[in-house]
Amino acid sequence: MTTISVAGAEIDTRHYIGGQRVSSAETFTNTSPIDGTFLGEISRGGQSEADAAVAAARAAFPAWAALGPQGRGVLLHKLADLIEENNETLSQLETMDNGSLLRSHRRGVMPRVAMNIRFFADWAINELHHEKFETRGHTNNVSWDPSGVAVLITPWNAPLMLATWKIGPALAAGDTVVLKPAEWTPLSASFFADLTKQAGIPDGVFNVVQGYGKEIGSALVAHPDINRISFTGSVPTAKVIARAAADNLTPCSFELGGKSPMIVLEDADLDLAAEIAVEQYDNAGQVCLSGTRIFVHENIADEFAKKFGEKASAIKQGDPRDENTDIGPQIHQVHFDRVKGFVDRAKAEGQEIVWGGEPNDELGGLFFKPTLVKNPTEGSEIVTSEIFGPVLCMMTFKTDEEVIERANGTEFGLAAVVVSGNQEHAKKITDVLVAGTIWVNCFFVRDLRAPFGGSKKSGIGRDGGTWSFDFYADVKNTVVSPNGWKE
Repeated sequence: MTTISVAGAEIDTRHYIGGQRVSSAETFTNTSPIDGTFLGEISRGGQSEADAAVAAARAAFPAWAALGPQGRGVLLHKLADLIEENNETLSQLETMDNGSLLRSHRRGVMPRVAMNIRFFADWAINELHHEKFETRGHTNNVSWDPSGVAVLITPWNAPLMLATWKIGPALAAGDTVVLKPAEWTPLSASFFADLTKQAGIPDGVFNVVQGYGKEIGSALVAHPDINRISFTGSVPTAKVIARAAADNLTPCSFELGGKSPMIVLEDADLDLAAEIAVEQYDNAGQVCLSGTRIFVHENIADEFAKKFGEKASAIKQGDPRDENTDIGPQIHQVHFDRVKGFVDRAKAEGQEIVWGGEPNDELGGLFFKPTLVKNPTEGSEIVTSEIFGPVLCMMTFKTDEEVIERANGTEFGLAAVVVSGNQEHAKKITDVLVAGTIWVNCFFVRDLRAPFGGSKKSGIGRDGGTWSFDFYADVKNTVVSPNGWKE
């Protein structure tokens, strides 16, 4: 079968290459994390599909680049309109495929998908410029030229939203794209490809290839005819990609792991702090930005724990299609076992589990209870390793100097959360935290104009506004002399 019906939508299970559907000899199985429902067999690509996709993108590049920001913007706005028109279908499809909340997809995620496309199309037209400047009477003109073929490798925790964070600026910059979605969540990318066709985006400008990272992913990142690689995922995989890219000196942008701190200062509003802390369970903990290491000043720790417990106990775990559900399942059995393994080892070490700590037997399947580990041993893996599940650690501290040292004492630097009732105190902390994004008295506020990315092993490069175009384009400076003109 080349099409499957999921959530009322017909999804093509083949690759999308050069505007055509292309099948592979082999397939892989796709199931829903909600209840294990079999969704379909998906074409499994390798070297030949990677070669075909890159060739199609390369052939389409000159004409797409020549359209300019205005010409591309017209088509990208049509694409954004189609995303908005298909909000319900995309929301239902994504929930079935990755188990995230349907209400979140409807209200926030899919509108953001359309925004990602529309924002960068407009930015290329209206904002992507640099004021001319003079050097000894010579005029400097900075411009952003399309770079070529961009390979985008995207994760499963917010498949289409995170993909369009990359697709939007890449296409707006004039690049052509080969997208490799995560094998656990391939469906929304395939449906999205159909929308690009409906929007009139020329064949070969946008391509989707499906399969495993070790097969088609490896073939793509080592390909000699690509110009950019953008990857969101784990540190070990990024290292593999970087080694492959090195042979061709292909520029890479990486958004990687996190083990972010959430710091609750003594002067914090504890109701607000508890509310923000519970938000760290969002998407069943499958959020790289989550502040999973919660540091609470010792003088307020007991009161904070009480308020946190009250709010956490109200969390409803269940079917993500239910409007009243707050937390759904883990994405896949392999990932469920990984999360459970972290908690089981923490128990074996004698760490104190005060909330959850086990599968939700009432729901079965891939549902793991929201978990809180209290005062785990400093340096233990539950504190230092990214779990990517609904597992938080709560620890106390005495002084600002202590909490800053501990918060920064990790190989990651993706994000941080600070809760404080005093602006000067909060600034004292944020000024020295090592993180790409810091939220003060809030969480997950993301503006596409702002830089986004990680420090240390949490990534390389920044997305957002002109920072995205600095990666997906070749930034050029043209210096014009005042001499030699005949007219």
